[in-house]
Amino acid sequence: MTATHKTENNIAAVSVWPTAQAAPATQRTGRYHPDSVKHPAKMLPAIAAHAIEAYTHPGDLVLDPMCGIGTTLVEALHRGRRAIGVEYETRWADLARTNIDLAYGAGIDLDAAVYQGDARKLPTLLPADLRGQVDLVITSPPYGDSTHGHVRVKPGEGVRKYDHRYGAVLDRGNLANVGIGRLLTGFTRILTGVADYLKPGGHVVITARPWRQHAELIDLPTHITTCGTLAGLTPVERCVALLGRLADDDIIARSSFFQRDFIVKNRRGGLPVHLIAHEDVIVLERRDVPDSLQLKQTHPNRSLVSTAAWVDRKWAA
Repeated sequence: MTATHKTENNIAAVSVWPTAQAAPATQRTGRYHPDSVKHPAKMLPAIAAHAIEAYTHPGDLVLDPMCGIGTTLVEALHRGRRAIGVEYETRWADLARTNIDLAYGAGIDLDAAVYQGDARKLPTLLPADLRGQVDLVITSPPYGDSTHGHVRVKPGEGVRKYDHRYGAVLDRGNLANVGIGRLLTGFTRILTGVADYLKPGGHVVITARPWRQHAELIDLPTHITTCGTLAGLTPVERCVALLGRLADDDIIARSSFFQRDFIVKNRRGGLPVHLIAHEDVIVLERRDVPDSLQLKQTHPNRSLVSTAAWVDRKWAA
């Protein structure tokens, strides 16, 4: 099920990434602080590792503008790459630094840093001398209320949900807590800032998955591709990162309680939904644009603002 070939630039182009052969907990064992499991939407280490190995070389610089617990940074360090992350929430920024320290404790001696702040204001957070120096960006937008967290069952109390919020309060400055329109507008701003730090020919790898809101399908991966285009980046690949284990001719799903519960309830209601066994991987590239075309990209967010307002109204209905 894995198709691999080399592009003209000798970059591995993999259509299906077998990134869940080991369970998530197994992938994180020994490299991440135990509190890392509390983040509600962690990227699988194998996904970050696969992208890093496919699109960079040892010594390259990797950036994650929404780094959470630092999965991208840790996997980059363990593969001989330098790493920079930005994280909005203090709790996760501190944990990302702790995970980097664990990498240093394992004998890794490479530059890495985590900056706390709003990635929509990337130029105010990152050093100016990093502009044009980043080889690869890996990130994933928040999925809002599609995040599932963990469950605890106690006699007499039923099922209780925990570790399902990105922050302690519903801070509207966090893109996880806003509607789809504002999410897309904000993410386009992030990608616009990211493009300025990429080297010409550098790549952006974004993982995303669709979700249902009020029974309507939100095709986030396609929206993200549009965000990248509006930010002046060029889509070059769309891959699949498996969330289930490949076994002969089947995929063994690794699903959460809430995912299974969601499926059961919707099927009872007549909606034929299925467990999601993969994440879409959107790959974008920074390509030099002739000066004559630069004016068209000066304000890439403008065309999305009206769309965002329409989408917010649509999904609020």
